[in-house]
Amino acid sequence: MLTTDSNRDLVLRFYKAFDDRTIDRALDLLAPNFVAHQAGMPQPLDAEGFKQFGLSFYTAFGQGHHGFDEIVVAGDRVVTCGRFTATHVGDFQGLPPTGKQISLAVMHIDRVENGKIVEHWGQGDALGLMQQLGIVFVPGPKLLPRLLRSAVSRWF
Repeated sequence: MLTTDSNRDLVLRFYKAFDDRTIDRALDLLAPNFVAHQAGMPQPLDAEGFKQFGLSFYTAFGQGHHGFDEIVVAGDRVVTCGRFTATHVGDFQGLPPTGKQISLAVMHIDRVENGKIVEHWGQGDALGLMQQLGIVFVPGPKLLPRLLRSAVSRWF
């Protein structure tokens, strides 16, 4: 039985390995039956899918660093809340590099079993990220008239 301190240390080593761009070291900390639940992803990811997701993100954002303001350990689960900071240096979802610094609020829950991470839940501020990269969302045809009416009624 691992202690809560060893669970905490394992999870922090995982994020440090990603920040250090030692992906193989990070992947060694995942169990063979690892599953990741990422916000915005239609299906859970296995270890290989999670690796590809991570590599695409780390190719697009250099000098990545996780900084956690809060770490909560409850039995086999480790919750980390904080920020991911990086520089947009590569193609990201069709957007060419902007060179912009980003700071993204993140929250993760990792479940540890037998000294390996077996399950991950991840949430990041995707809207905030897009705004920092200069992407502006335009309201759709059903929402636009309501927004215009609301704005006009405030002015008059």
